Amino acid sequence: MDTTASGRPSFDLGAPGLQLRPRQWQSQLIQLLRRRLEVPGPDGQDVLVHAGPGAGKTFGALLGFQALLREGRLSHLLVFCHRSSIAAQWRDSARSLGIELREWDPSLAPEQVQGLLLSYQSAARHRLRLQQELARFLPGQALTVADEVHHLGLDPEEPEATAWGHAFSELSRGHALRLGLSGTPFRADNLAFCAARRVPRRQDGVLIEQIEPDLSVEPRRLIVAGDVRPLEFRFQDGWVDHGHGENEAESALERSPLSLETRESWRARNLRRAIRLGDRSSIALRILLNARKRLARLRDDDHPQAGGLVIARDIAHARGLSSLLEEEGDRVRLVHSQDPESASHLRAFRAGEADWLVSIDMCAEGFDAPRLRVVAYLSTVVTRSRFLQGITRAVRVDPGRAALEPVPRRPSYVYAPADPLLMGYARSWSVADPYVIRPRTLPDAEPAAGGVPAGQLPLEALRDGAGEVIRLRGPQLPGFLDSRTA
Repeated sequence: MDTTASGRPSFDLGAPGLQLRPRQWQSQLIQLLRRRLEVPGPDGQDVLVHAGPGAGKTFGALLGFQALLREGRLSHLLVFCHRSSIAAQWRDSARSLGIELREWDPSLAPEQVQGLLLSYQSAARHRLRLQQELARFLPGQALTVADEVHHLGLDPEEPEATAWGHAFSELSRGHALRLGLSGTPFRADNLAFCAARRVPRRQDGVLIEQIEPDLSVEPRRLIVAGDVRPLEFRFQDGWVDHGHGENEAESALERSPLSLETRESWRARNLRRAIRLGDRSSIALRILLNARKRLARLRDDDHPQAGGLVIARDIAHARGLSSLLEEEGDRVRLVHSQDPESASHLRAFRAGEADWLVSIDMCAEGFDAPRLRVVAYLSTVVTRSRFLQGITRAVRVDPGRAALEPVPRRPSYVYAPADPLLMGYARSWSVADPYVIRPRTLPDAEPAAGGVPAGQLPLEALRDGAGEVIRLRGPQLPGFLDSRTA
């Protein structure tokens, strides 16, 4: 098990240069990077790591670089990421290990640069210049890291259309190692992405290609180790009414059950109606009220600094949700990409200056707030990656609380409409499903061994009629670990 006897996570942040004891999977990563340098794989020096939020992907990559730097196998580090807030987290984490990462800009001089940070957007915009200059900044053996690498799509038919992936491929060409990190290694468009191995598989008599990580750290493994929290789901069911004609109130109504609707157009329409605050089904209002009750209970029981996150559809929707929470006396911070004060609102929430954070698009990948214990998902975005990115903001464990809680940790909670797609994603959130890329012409060869689909988590559904709450609990734990009552 990767925790200390006191229940603390297997590494703690400390002073710059502090020697940290890597988690088990991080030690495996260091060994994998060392071996890949000595014996390139079928795709050269590419390594793909799939590890969920809270796993320690940033520290794993930095510890790997630090170890190989000491051995003289590497000399420089280049990190690509997609948001300035994530770049800041990389810079701070590197500094705690005595590694200096500097953000690249066109005026930066190459002298004494150990590590560089590049945004995907800057890399694409300045690709030609960087191709000429990177050798001066990184003259030796370089480790190139792509954070949330699934953003770097590759389209063999239109390589220039996927500008970020094209820029990364060109700028990392010839580097000693390329390490891709991802918590959700799949894309809605089913394109392949950089630093990822494609493996042929036979599926239903058809030859397909899957992305296969070199190292996969499933959330359920992290839950058992006490590194992250389990999630419990509360999906609000109900009947959704649809009217015909200009005046819906006076027209004939058609009713559709939210959780059982199999027609895709009706399922999507049901979800749009269900998240409306003024809809007669009151599904959204019940979700918000139940989430408030849960947060109040957590704060009263044992986590007084616990906070909640509401993921809204758009700015107008977010303002309505914020107003409802404020009317109940809650302290709320609203963040969205068009608000120049969003960064300060995020810092205030992390510091405990608000009970709720209401967001549209700024609290998915890279947002780190260990006080988050409740998520209300009230968005019409139902891609698996966006849903998992949103809900897993609540799995991190505050190092200051780690010694106060047993292992496995106490759960966080997700409240959402009982949309069939969202419930399907919840069943398998803690296991790594295979990612099948968009079909392309493949040689008719024998597929590699393996490829056994991941199983589903056990499902507990308490459904006494529409309007009930459908509960999905986290992965089953070994009996000697699961001391909590159901």
